[in-house]
Amino acid sequence: MNENFLAVEQENGIVTLTLNRPEVMNSLNFPLLQALKDQIESLRFKRDVRVVIITAAGEKAFCAGADLKERATLPPEKVREYIFTIRNLFTSIEELNKPVIAAINGIALGGGTELSLACDIRIAATSATMGLTETRLAIIPGAGGTQRLPRLVGRGKAKELIFTGQRISAAEALKIGLVNKVCEQQDLLDECKKMAAMICEAGPVAIEQAKYAINRGLETDIHTGLAIESNAYWVCIPTKDRLEGLAAFKEKRKPVYKGE
Repeated sequence: MNENFLAVEQENGIVTLTLNRPEVMNSLNFPLLQALKDQIESLRFKRDVRVVIITAAGEKAFCAGADLKERATLPPEKVREYIFTIRNLFTSIEELNKPVIAAINGIALGGGTELSLACDIRIAATSATMGLTETRLAIIPGAGGTQRLPRLVGRGKAKELIFTGQRISAAEALKIGLVNKVCEQQDLLDECKKMAAMICEAGPVAIEQAKYAINRGLETDIHTGLAIESNAYWVCIPTKDRLEGLAAFKEKRKPVYKGE
């Protein structure tokens, strides 16, 4: 049943996960969260997967956040369970040992914007709109939005967006650094796959360690961050991929990395 809510496609080391509830703007109910959780957990151990793209079915919405129709039926303890589940899921996406690209194909509100914030890179269609709109429902972002947004766009701008609950266009999101790139709707997946293909050309161990160093280093002082970077570098030194990179450079050919 869960697989109906999430489409999975793998090609050339790239897995595309497509939220598949377009009739409700790809809102997040318990079954979809579970399906996404199962996929993220399994992808961690798949060596043939180098990059993950998260997008959604249709051209109207990336994700409108929580399924409010489901939410209205839940007692308080189930709402707490939902928040716990979605928060931990988005953290697992952020901490996945592979780069994750969000292909924001339309409206991304509340949990939809929070899902994109958990990804490493965000590329949006020109038609996309984003926002953490929870305060307009007398709640706050509960899947990491109060923490990830200020780290990305700055404290002041994050407070403005969260306090007002305003929606912003893709162009404004690009201007404030909320997204990395904006493109036409019909080009969105191609652009994401093009970036993913570039990442796939790099050494997978190096990519994993670079992501780890960036994520962990940003949460501490620079001296500790530099130590984290050094330790991540040490992991790369004994790999076969590092020797392959040196050999390929010397032989003037394209390296073939295997994640070893």
